Amino acid sequence: MDAAWTLLNEGGQNALNMRALAEVLGVRPASLYRHVENREALIRALAERGVLALQDSIALAVQGRAPRDALNAAAHTYLDYARIHPHAYALMLFCDNPAGTTTPDPSPAKALWNTLLKLVGNLSGHPDDTDHAVAFWTFLHGAAMLEQQGLYGDSGPRGGLAVGLTALLDHMEAAHMPRNPSS
Repeated sequence: MDAAWTLLNEGGQNALNMRALAEVLGVRPASLYRHVENREALIRALAERGVLALQDSIALAVQGRAPRDALNAAAHTYLDYARIHPHAYALMLFCDNPAGTTTPDPSPAKALWNTLLKLVGNLSGHPDDTDHAVAFWTFLHGAAMLEQQGLYGDSGPRGGLAVGLTALLDHMEAAHMPRNPSS
């Protein structure tokens, strides 16, 4: 898995094939099939590894922080991960189980979702605040993809990411404030 991870990070998904992996490991390609079913299974395992690494990074970044600071740290950690590991990030959302299969444990992508949902709920005061969590993840994923594709241009996102993140966090925080019964 470490050799496959290196191939992925150096050359992207197209550079990751069983022949190249076998060459790096010094074995015959057929030998790999004793350890991994096929290339798709290898890619799924790498995607899971990437999601788990991102989730661990977020958990470390938010540790001991107040809810708003934690979400801000989670956002920056998420975007940094997408910058540092663009090829692994590209696989991130494709690591759920194939259609029609079920497992008793949540997939890594679902576990990442639950982490973000909990962080959002801590700020908004609503433990199952799916609306804000979807808005938060959509904002982060959109920003990461726009940056990866170079669509911000030479100037980059400038202050736009901070403006958007501040607006989202302000909205979440306002949801936590008690409403005035006379209004």
